[in-house]
Amino acid sequence: MGNMPPLQVGAVTVQPQRVPVSFEYTGQTVGSREVEVRARVGGILEKRLYTEGAFVKAGQTLFELDPKPLQAQVAAAEADVATSEARLAQASREAARLKPLIADKAVSQQDYDNAVSNEQIAVATLKSSKARLQQVQLDLGYTKVTAPVSGWSGRGLKSEGSLVTTTDSLLTTLVQLNPLYVSFGPSENEQNAINADVAANQLELPKGGAYSVEIRGIDGKVLAQGGRLNFADSRVSNQTGTVEMRAEVPNADNKLKAGQFVRVALQGAVRPAALVVPQGAVLEGPQGKMVMVVVPGKDGAPTSFAPRPIEVGEWSVLGKGPLARVWVVKKGLVAGDQVIIDNLTKLTRMPPGVPVAPVSPEASAAAQSAPAAAH
Repeated sequence: MGNMPPLQVGAVTVQPQRVPVSFEYTGQTVGSREVEVRARVGGILEKRLYTEGAFVKAGQTLFELDPKPLQAQVAAAEADVATSEARLAQASREAARLKPLIADKAVSQQDYDNAVSNEQIAVATLKSSKARLQQVQLDLGYTKVTAPVSGWSGRGLKSEGSLVTTTDSLLTTLVQLNPLYVSFGPSENEQNAINADVAANQLELPKGGAYSVEIRGIDGKVLAQGGRLNFADSRVSNQTGTVEMRAEVPNADNKLKAGQFVRVALQGAVRPAALVVPQGAVLEGPQGKMVMVVVPGKDGAPTSFAPRPIEVGEWSVLGKGPLARVWVVKKGLVAGDQVIIDNLTKLTRMPPGVPVAPVSPEASAAAQSAPAAAH
């Protein structure tokens, strides 16, 4: 046992470096416009003119109510207008006839004043009749319920033959999916931690909050890119303890639907001098996360290893390759520490202090592949 050579292990030296940070939160997709389509007048629903779930264009007729009662009202209002016009014409003629007679004292001043008043009343009555006609004509037009915006239609909430009233007027909904909104809420503690890191110059946020937003599925697959943050509340919800935020993302292919639960990644922040370790080097121990570090030998003692508990922050991706995915280490390591990245299973079965021979990751990978290549 004492003659066995030290176990060769790959190790990386921890040094401060500039690390991009991605903040991830659970969010839910919301249509950028979600509109309730309602009837403005009451009546019997005669037709549904769209396919449920299909895309409809702004101005497209979706439903038709029975127009006959309102057509009758329009006819009655037109008759009222005609009657008012006739009365105005009569009153105008009477006032015009009396006007020259008042100068000759052929009629009393009261008779002339009454004629002028009757003419003014006839003018007002005609205006009222025309306003009533305009209102019933508008109501008649409202028997055709059109799409106020372009979007994806919902289920029809009333079937043909149903009575629609002004108090029960919801017929369907429309949702715009491109662009798409995603609502999410970082907790107050998360926001406080970010603010503390910024104040300590350990974190740099994009200017003006101009994060780049990426949407991922629960499985981590990228679903949308190129989004932006378009709302951040200045208050913390007293019900959820979170800060309401909203991102806008392109969704031209309508791959994302409203109501989906997704992961929201805010990109653009940077840690200017962070210590990182490869994710594969981090182990779960009884007290939390830990790494195996190289312990230099002193006074002739051989180089060995020891477990080191650490506290990690965000994870990031630096470059490419098996060591690209890294954890940002907040506590537990200092610059110059050597962290072991392989043979970790063997090391966990050995007592600390067993001699090891640290080599570069490249040399360790070459050594491990050499037997297979020779074979």
